[in-house]
Amino acid sequence: MPDAKPESRNDATQANAGAAKGSSPVKVIAAVAILMAVEAVGIYFFVGKTGPKPVEAAVEGKDETNHDSVVEVPLIEDKFQNMQTGRVWVWDTEVVLKVRSKNQEYVTKQLEDRAAEVKEGISLIFRRAQHAQLKEPGLETINRQIASFTSQLLGKDGEGKDRLERVVIPKCKGFPAD
Repeated sequence: MPDAKPESRNDATQANAGAAKGSSPVKVIAAVAILMAVEAVGIYFFVGKTGPKPVEAAVEGKDETNHDSVVEVPLIEDKFQNMQTGRVWVWDTEVVLKVRSKNQEYVTKQLEDRAAEVKEGISLIFRRAQHAQLKEPGLETINRQIASFTSQLLGKDGEGKDRLERVVIPKCKGFPAD
């Protein structure tokens, strides 16, 4: 029986060795899995803090207008007389102002409140204009006079810039009235 004891010892040591071998790879795999999870979390936070920030998409209905964009505001559409040639000429004219969108509300309000003054000022410009000025291909003289008149009327904004960006005359057709 003494031989039986060593065999049982050998079986016991082999069983312990098998148990140790079986638990050892599980512990290693668990340790590697934990290290990989910690590394993934660390990379996620690092990239999140140092990467580009997300940009919000413009959604319809939100009031996110560009305040430096230029919008058109109708100034006047009327027929004006000119008698500088000795003949009565009627000029069918439309004038549009280009203003920054941040000034649009103010400009519209001023034009509504001072409509008679605007009509009188534009009428005077057309009545005093020389026939050659009204026949210019780009209407440079008339455009400059209307720009000066409306700039004085509208003034400057809070930044010290003119509220008026540009005057556009899309229609200016003249014909003799007689």
